[in-house]
Amino acid sequence: MTKPVILCVDDEKVVLKSLKAQLKEAFGDAYTYELAEAADEALELIDELVEENVSIILIVSDWLMPGMKGDEFLVQVHHKFPHIIKILLTGQADEEAIERAKQQAKLHYCLYKPWSEAELVEVIKLGLSQL
Repeated sequence: MTKPVILCVDDEKVVLKSLKAQLKEAFGDAYTYELAEAADEALELIDELVEENVSIILIVSDWLMPGMKGDEFLVQVHHKFPHIIKILLTGQADEEAIERAKQQAKLHYCLYKPWSEAELVEVIKLGLSQL
């Protein structure tokens, strides 16, 4: 049986590597950690995983990315997959975008860059406890 997926979306490779390392350290091999550098890449990946009957349980997404902002991405994901826990990670999201994600994507939490590993892990544990 395949492990559930935690998906991280950010246009900065260094952020993705850092997130993956922190998640792997906190949660070990309980999950598969997938990375995408843009919202459209993430949407394609989600479709592929769903086709393969792989469960995506949580997404950590940057807000400011080329092409599509994180709040728009999470709203799209929510319309197709409302059960996925959604976390916005941002250094510069405006309050309107965060509010839109809360209202239209059932945003679980908004973390601000630079984030603390302890807060990231705690927020994810809290989110996963709601599954």
